[in-house]
Amino acid sequence: MKLHHFEDPNQFYEQVKDYLLKQEALHNVLLALCNALINNPERFDQKPYLATVEVDGDIVAVVMRIPPQNLLLSKIQNFVAIEAIAQDLHLTQESLPGINAPTIEAEAFAEAWHSLTGQSYQLKMALRALQLEQVQAIPQTTGRLRIATENERELLIRWFEAFGLEALGSVEPGVERRVERHLQRGSAYIWEDETPVSMVCHVGVTSNGARVSLVYTPPEHRRKGYASACVAALSETLLKAGHRYCFLFTDLANPTSNYIYQAIGYKSVGDLSDYIKSG
Repeated sequence: MKLHHFEDPNQFYEQVKDYLLKQEALHNVLLALCNALINNPERFDQKPYLATVEVDGDIVAVVMRIPPQNLLLSKIQNFVAIEAIAQDLHLTQESLPGINAPTIEAEAFAEAWHSLTGQSYQLKMALRALQLEQVQAIPQTTGRLRIATENERELLIRWFEAFGLEALGSVEPGVERRVERHLQRGSAYIWEDETPVSMVCHVGVTSNGARVSLVYTPPEHRRKGYASACVAALSETLLKAGHRYCFLFTDLANPTSNYIYQAIGYKSVGDLSDYIKSG
């Protein structure tokens, strides 16, 4: 078993793409991050940790981390790789704020890291990865989807912050910068029904797919079908733009969003877990 580091994101992607694309929806964050490192390196202030674990020349695990973000793990074919990854990271990373990985892999790594460092982790969120190939018809609601404009910068900042508090329990740093990127790329969308009533964003691409995220409707506009309409319309837009699939993640503790996405045509492809450092 050998662990290989990579300095060049292009070389790393060429090495891992076939492995990750076998389960593209489950690995869409890793694939989109590779794409961003290659095409938009200016977005990242710190050097990424990029590695694979191989057995007899075959990849059995892929690892990525861009400080200060969480560690990302792929599906792992040989769990002895967990120990190799933990040992290697321990040489270079004093602490890991969190772990995002398929459920079994995330739990195994959290245990291995705790045994090695004494740092404890707790489950923050149980997630389900969903994939859509064709949008299903849903009840119509009034309004239309459009790209957010510069005039809505402050509105988007408020909604991004509200989404973070409601969905993640905290506001992640750098909201203004994230909103700016979305406005520049035209990847933030508003559902307008006389006034803006809901939001959805296109947040990353893979070889065959695009991810939908940041679905948010203010409390006063809920239960009118706006979120469903937002996600359905953006998903249809992305498919018509040439993507074979759309991906999204849903919180398993939120039955409403799970129902909404499945009604649109999203289907489960696997579960993941977010662990955060405790204590």
